[in-house]
Amino acid sequence: MKQYDLHERLIDFAVMIINIAKDVENSKAGNHLTSQIIRSGSSPSLNYSEAQSAESRNDFIHKMSIVLKELRETFSCLKIIEKAELYRKEDDKITLTLKENNELIAIFVKSIETSKLKLK
Repeated sequence: MKQYDLHERLIDFAVMIINIAKDVENSKAGNHLTSQIIRSGSSPSLNYSEAQSAESRNDFIHKMSIVLKELRETFSCLKIIEKAELYRKEDDKITLTLKENNELIAIFVKSIETSKLKLK
């Protein structure tokens, strides 16, 4: 996978999250989780951009670890929205987004592992 493809994928993921947030119920819990998921779901793309300008391999690993942390947080938030039935639409948008989220997590876990091996 080319670097720009992964970045585009992260941007598309952020858009998926924003579109889900539009259809979360307007309640105290829904509003809280919507704010949280927009932050954590858009952060991976922004932090990945920073990782591309890392000053060292350690800096790269650190920035990629932040991307991974935010992806995991987003996954948990999506699961809470799904289990609490806060999503108002009867479509498979959450299921597809969870699948993409899992795939991105796997990509970043592997990338970080590979980068750590190259340090040794």
